[in-house]
Amino acid sequence: MSKADKEDDEGTIENRVYLFESLARGFVEKAADDLSGKNPERRARALKALADLAYVSCVVADTGQASPKAVRRRVLAAIALEAPVAERPEDEESDEDGDDPHAED
Repeated sequence: MSKADKEDDEGTIENRVYLFESLARGFVEKAADDLSGKNPERRARALKALADLAYVSCVVADTGQASPKAVRRRVLAAIALEAPVAERPEDEESDEDGDDPHAED
């Protein structure tokens, strides 16, 4: 790896850290109770949100030459790859007549 490549990598890492600090600062202030609380579901959601902010920071730092539209597409593509997760059982969809789709008839 050349000296220029190492400098580019270091700059990208610095950009990632700076962006993550900027994005996460406000979130951590608002979610401090969830992050330090005893409720494992709320803590897991807050940690996932931090992970999402880290991912977005990396994408933005790594795609400095890309258009905002291209960066948006890359972030949304990552979301589309994840399997949807119901946060609570009542969030799951019911069938057309409003009954529980898993209930026995």
